Amino acid sequence: MDIFYRIISLLGGLALFLYGMRIMGDGLKSSSGGAMKAALARVTTKPVMGFILGVLVTCMIQSSTATIVLTVGLVGAGFLTFRQSIGIVLGANVGTAITAQIIRLMDLKAGATSILYFFKSDNLAPLALTIGIILIMFVKKTSASTAGTICMGFGILFVGLMNMSAAVSTMSEQLSRLLVSFEDNYFLGFLAGVAVTGIIQSSSAVVGILQSIASSVGVTFCGVFAVIIGVNIGDCLTTYLVCRIGAKNEQIRVCLVHIIYNVCAAVLIFATIGILRLTGVLGDSVWLKTLDSGGVANIHGLFRLVPAILLLPLSGVFASIAEKIAPDKPLDEEDADIEQNLRDLDMHLITSPGLALAESEHLLGHMGEVSLKNYRASVNQIFDYHEKRAGKINHREDLLDRMADATNNYIVAVSPYVKRPVDNHTQNFQLRALVAFERIGDLAVDINGSSEEMLKANAVFSEEAKTELVIVTDAVRDILQITVQACKENDIALARRVEPLEEVIDELIEELRGHHVYRVTHNLCDAFRGIEFQNILNYLERISDQCSDLAIYLLGRYDPAINGREHQYIHELHHSDDQEYLAEFGSSYDKYFSLLKARAIAFGEVHSEQLQPPGEGE
Repeated sequence: MDIFYRIISLLGGLALFLYGMRIMGDGLKSSSGGAMKAALARVTTKPVMGFILGVLVTCMIQSSTATIVLTVGLVGAGFLTFRQSIGIVLGANVGTAITAQIIRLMDLKAGATSILYFFKSDNLAPLALTIGIILIMFVKKTSASTAGTICMGFGILFVGLMNMSAAVSTMSEQLSRLLVSFEDNYFLGFLAGVAVTGIIQSSSAVVGILQSIASSVGVTFCGVFAVIIGVNIGDCLTTYLVCRIGAKNEQIRVCLVHIIYNVCAAVLIFATIGILRLTGVLGDSVWLKTLDSGGVANIHGLFRLVPAILLLPLSGVFASIAEKIAPDKPLDEEDADIEQNLRDLDMHLITSPGLALAESEHLLGHMGEVSLKNYRASVNQIFDYHEKRAGKINHREDLLDRMADATNNYIVAVSPYVKRPVDNHTQNFQLRALVAFERIGDLAVDINGSSEEMLKANAVFSEEAKTELVIVTDAVRDILQITVQACKENDIALARRVEPLEEVIDELIEELRGHHVYRVTHNLCDAFRGIEFQNILNYLERISDQCSDLAIYLLGRYDPAINGREHQYIHELHHSDDQEYLAEFGSSYDKYFSLLKARAIAFGEVHSEQLQPPGEGE
């Protein structure tokens, strides 16, 4: 039974590890992340800089596995690209060896006063958890809650690692014997290093076992070099298995690079030792030399450092191999177009603002199309919910976020070269418009969320409420279509049609809220369905508001007098006798309110303050 409980403990540690990684990634995603993302991008632009960062981080947290897991989380959260992460991965491999050297030299176990003692996982984990819970429970700020979530995830991740290590700690005596049982069989020694590291899940711990054996009975170079190479491979296999569960393609590639690099490093070391031994350069004085604890640490350090320096220039090759092993899923036409648009944001064009802003404008138009598609899909969810469609909505939202980030960074990069007023107006419009389209995408996701809540509660809107929602969602679809087309074609005439339609939608939604109040006060609608009905109306109203903003931004692009006084412009327009505005308002009002009146008649209602019971609840 002991082995059963040990396995349960091991699986529990793995569960904590994965959950910690998950909530830490969620915390990173929910943070603004702009400064952090920019900083990481600058540091990791060159593999050498990423390599140094990986070394430093691993020296601090004393675990290459944890460093790579953190890197995988950053890639998943969008803070790093796959290729930016490669230098960190290679640096993490070296950092774990440097940490072992520091631990030996400074006698970390006895020197609790050392600053490095602070970074031990069994000290860092509870500290991170403590800080996290304080930020979440006692600091009443959204940013503090987000930081607390990241700290909690970090702490839980390390608790999981410690739990997994504790689960196999009682096996250390048997594992120690296994490590030095194959002094004359290098292949089996290599496999022993792989197996033991895979079980213990820490290369530093396995090297520590070798060091303790060396200190007590001594080991020879020929007896441990293959084991140490196996330790390096076992370390990356463990990381891959942990990070592979539920990971995205880019995250899987990070783990694959870790394996590919370590395999290449192992082949390089074996080949070099074989050649040196055959040529006599590596004589018996070294081959049969008895090593102490420091000698084991030195060999481990050399086996980590030298291949990393030699193979760092090949990081691009490792990336290409990983991309072939874990290729992207085939893109549908929409995704392919977006990927092409993102590639078209050529940084070489930023010195020519006219050309550069034309490219960003093309991507902005694509954002409008994607937000419109997501809106239509989210409305369909209200009446006929499908899980597959929900997945597509969330996928499009991710694409919108990517496009917004890429476009924003590109437009900002163009700023130093903008001299002409026309380019300045274009830039201002684009920066405002991309935020509006991204918010429309967010609101579409919110509508889908309300539909999902209705499905979970096994609740449906009444036919009367559905008919009302059809009318108002069609009106919002129309205003969004007009807005997207106006922005894509820079059509001022279309932009002027948006504001009167937005006013009609406001009045329409207000009317529907009145209907809703009647149903609630006459017990014809339960609280849950009533809340979701109100939520959907709020989301629709906010989408309409974003369309109004976009139209005003577009008008301001060609009439700078509007910029900075948008609210005043709208107020004056609403209280003017502008015939074009009044005609468009009247036409739209008649269209949608006649539909609403027909609906009231169809359900036996009086379309006025004397609204009769509409039937069953929403």
